[in-house]
Amino acid sequence: MLSRRLLAASALSLSVLVSGCASETTSEPNASSTADSNAGSITLYSGRSEELIAPLLELFTSETGIVVNVRYGESSEMAATILEEGNNTKADVFFSQDAGALGAVSQEATTYTLPEEVLNLVPAKFRAKDGSWVGVSGRSRVLAYNPELVTDLPKSVFDLADPGWKGRIAIAPTNASFQSFVTGMRVTEGDEKTLEFLSAMKENAILYEKNSQILDAVENGEVAAGLLNHYYWFEKAAEIGAENMNSKITWFADGDAGNLVNVAGVSLISDNPNALVFAKWLLGETAQKYFLETTFEYSLTSDVSPDPAMPKLSEINGPEIDLSNLSSLEQTLQLLTEAGLI
Repeated sequence: MLSRRLLAASALSLSVLVSGCASETTSEPNASSTADSNAGSITLYSGRSEELIAPLLELFTSETGIVVNVRYGESSEMAATILEEGNNTKADVFFSQDAGALGAVSQEATTYTLPEEVLNLVPAKFRAKDGSWVGVSGRSRVLAYNPELVTDLPKSVFDLADPGWKGRIAIAPTNASFQSFVTGMRVTEGDEKTLEFLSAMKENAILYEKNSQILDAVENGEVAAGLLNHYYWFEKAAEIGAENMNSKITWFADGDAGNLVNVAGVSLISDNPNALVFAKWLLGETAQKYFLETTFEYSLTSDVSPDPAMPKLSEINGPEIDLSNLSSLEQTLQLLTEAGLI
């Protein structure tokens, strides 16, 4: 049985997260013709894009008959909406792109603790200690580089602060994944060291808006290297062929802040039984295969790599961190502003 976790709802703590976010959209369910109309429905607040998630939701409805009504937006925006709506929220499930937004909601909203049978499907480091959320897919930060322009690979992300990298490294400081990476650095290394790194990036880095733009720049030789999520490289390789890629990716030394592994995950906002069905389904064979083969993310229920060229998730030694602590984005934005990156 689900146990209710009552926490004080406050939208103020996430007000900074929603500034500059894209406007939310809603999507009507597109149920399969094989769906059982008596199976019920759920309302999903999704911080993952419609392009990425809609096919997955169609699979869920096809297999379970449960119709999914979706409200799309940025993860931070959806989290803030849940807090603003409080007990009047229509959300049954919050599907977040990153653990930080899940942590923020679990700290300040009404959620329901997931049962052990669901939580135990993933390693402890990829779920909330209090059972308020569970990861469903993983992604790692990497360094994409052009081997014609980089011969001596950095052992640490902090090596990129060296003046020798001026004009040769690309970052996307307004991107949510970069900001989560910086938050992880703050949590593990402290604000002072993180600000020093960001100030060096202000001097050294070429700034882009998106990870995909960084990869294209590295591919075209416009910049020597860039920080991004691993799956961007493999999406590009699937599109044009790995043999045609001009770039490669690498990980930093074990335990380095540059190796952060973050998760997409879900929390239950209501006691709708179908919400739990959905959470459990995301950790089942169909959804985990979708994450591996379609989005090139890591499965969290099996130690399988999305690509033979990639290390297994268990082989990526990122920083020791409680992913719920990635919720402290406000302080990260303050440091990015102080460093002049946003």
